[in-house]
Amino acid sequence: MRAVIGIIAALWAGIATAQDRAGVFDYYVMALSWSPSWCAATGDERGAPQCDPEADTGWVLHGLWPQYEQGYPEYCSTTARDPSRRETAAMGDLFGDGGAAWYQWKKHGRCAGLSSRDYFDLAREAFDSIEKPAVLRRVTEALRLRPQVIEQAFLEVNPQLEPDMITLTCRSGRIAEARVCLTRDLEPRYCSADVVRDCTRTSTFPPIR
Repeated sequence: MRAVIGIIAALWAGIATAQDRAGVFDYYVMALSWSPSWCAATGDERGAPQCDPEADTGWVLHGLWPQYEQGYPEYCSTTARDPSRRETAAMGDLFGDGGAAWYQWKKHGRCAGLSSRDYFDLAREAFDSIEKPAVLRRVTEALRLRPQVIEQAFLEVNPQLEPDMITLTCRSGRIAEARVCLTRDLEPRYCSADVVRDCTRTSTFPPIR
């Protein structure tokens, strides 16, 4: 029995290794994090710089994630050089801080099959390709609403998007992220079934401080 279990484990490890290869994926999911929600849930306790009221932080890039039509690769092996501390620090304005940029490279960026510089450049290009609804920056008090209200705000300022190309997530009773599905060329596309599921419950949308 142990021999059979060992064979199965080896085969499974081989499948996982073959699957999670750098550059082998179908599309990207770009996750935009609403900083006030993350700060209320996690960042304030950490003293995160993006949570300082003077930072005036709204949407930041949680990550640009290579995705399969079902599931996703992570922690891929790659011959690409890891970014330096200076290079990740330079991405702090996009990811919230340099530590977040490093983590996203380590878990997801290596799977893109790009150099760290090209991955970070692509991440910034993806972030800039989607208009962030200006009306959300003018919110002055916490709102209770369905996430679809935020989704509709994105659709109104991004006519290239359709409802199944963007999905909203919630965490700890707050609207947390807007996730946009993009081709490898950063064109909007429909999300696969395991990504497209929206949070539907009424949740809190906190204002920028």
